[in-house]
Amino acid sequence: MLVLVMGTFMAMLDSSIVNVAIPRLMTIFQVTPTEIQWVMTIYLLVGGVVIPVTGYLGDRFGYKTLYMSALGVFTVASLLCGLAWSNDSLVVARALQALGGGMLLPLSMSMIYQLVPREKMGMALGLWGIAMTVAPATGPTLGGYLVEYFNWHLIFLINLPVGIVTLALAQNVLSETERKSGLKFDLPGFILCSAACFTILLALSEGQSYGWGSQFIITLVVFSLFSFILFLIWELHTEQPMLDVRLFQNAVLTLSVLSSSIAMIAMFSGIFLIPIFTQAVQGYTALQTGLILMPAALATGFMMPITGKLFDRYGAAPLAVTGLLVLVITTYLLHNLTIYTTIREIQFLLMLRGVGLGLCMMPLTTAGMNTVPQALVGRASSMTNVFRQIAASLGIALMTYVMTSRSIYHTATLSEGVSYSNVAAVEGLRMVERGLAAGGADAVSAKAGTLGVAMGAVQQQSFVLAISDSFVVATGIIILAIPLAAFLTRSRVEAARQTAELRLREQGSTPGIRPSGLPAHVTD
Repeated sequence: MLVLVMGTFMAMLDSSIVNVAIPRLMTIFQVTPTEIQWVMTIYLLVGGVVIPVTGYLGDRFGYKTLYMSALGVFTVASLLCGLAWSNDSLVVARALQALGGGMLLPLSMSMIYQLVPREKMGMALGLWGIAMTVAPATGPTLGGYLVEYFNWHLIFLINLPVGIVTLALAQNVLSETERKSGLKFDLPGFILCSAACFTILLALSEGQSYGWGSQFIITLVVFSLFSFILFLIWELHTEQPMLDVRLFQNAVLTLSVLSSSIAMIAMFSGIFLIPIFTQAVQGYTALQTGLILMPAALATGFMMPITGKLFDRYGAAPLAVTGLLVLVITTYLLHNLTIYTTIREIQFLLMLRGVGLGLCMMPLTTAGMNTVPQALVGRASSMTNVFRQIAASLGIALMTYVMTSRSIYHTATLSEGVSYSNVAAVEGLRMVERGLAAGGADAVSAKAGTLGVAMGAVQQQSFVLAISDSFVVATGIIILAIPLAAFLTRSRVEAARQTAELRLREQGSTPGIRPSGLPAHVTD
């Protein structure tokens, strides 16, 4: 468990640790925001492309071998990132890093299901979930500290000792899984799935830059949609599909994937919006923002093993519903943030929110995975993580769109009242004007400066109101998951597991191969 958690933690940490170094990297490499954002975007895109093929590769070559290979690629790529001499070289190194990092998540989840008895799965995934939830939240804190007090190279080089130790432990501690023969690589399925994932993730990442109604973004979305439809048609008719979409005949797994994806949107909306509020509105540094987020990450991490223990006893539904209700309440309360909200108030709400995340994240995922037969765990893990990756990107894109559009709306609305023709605003404007005049400004300059100060205040307040609206939207999205989570009772999970195992026995024992396409040497 320690080895699997360490690898997962590194992969998740690097999805957020680089964010705070972006302004410094822009200055060092002398590049534009559009060019530098590829350092973050490429990690997301490549990671999304390699996840679907992880299940096949694990079944074909063994999960220990593939886990160590992915960990080795990730560690070497981290060294290359730390040694990067230009923006282009860093982007290439980050792509290589994502090649390994993208595989670590589904591989570690699959190996847990192959190593841990089902009756202890809640506790095991509770421990594993610490890495999934704590790493993205601690990334900005650690990254801010390293960038502020040392240099940007260390945000990548810090992976080297951890990666080497994890590789040594993996070699000596992990057991190799069974390698399945008779498997064929589904090349058309891989191409179609990769095209669908790559284009939709690219559209979600670049939508704000190009405009959501631009031809480029619409083309990407349409291309992704048709690629996904062709992928589904192909997977339903090929003998050995890369991702067995028939798994979604399992209603519990389908609801688990949907509800856990919504929970991912909830988690990343907080990770995305709070740093913007504390830095752009309240003026805190990246390191201070990281420290504001830290208690919430610790609260989530503290709850994970407790939730795992409770899951093994009571099942998913009561824990997930309770956690989602806590998320709904705390996310809605965050829409009351103002310029004068104290750090303690923000930390308290985020800690409660972290408790809610800790209660719901693991049960929502584990309930569905527990219904999957052992032979199909690798494929199901890959599929689950693909949807979680897309959901996280969708959450950030949606929050960005709401925040930007509502900021424009509130700026236009509030600006109407900032003029000398507005009786209610005249006294306030004249107070500012007198202050500027007392500082030595002439009458014309004082009047012009007064309007500038007022418009600055309008823009700041508009930004606060836009973030408030974003939290309201996030609250509405979380509410959608509550009825889905209520369906994930222990009896339904057990019934779905038995049905899935019966269906697998009827189809044949080799995962992903249809009965009509079983090789002669494969026996049931």
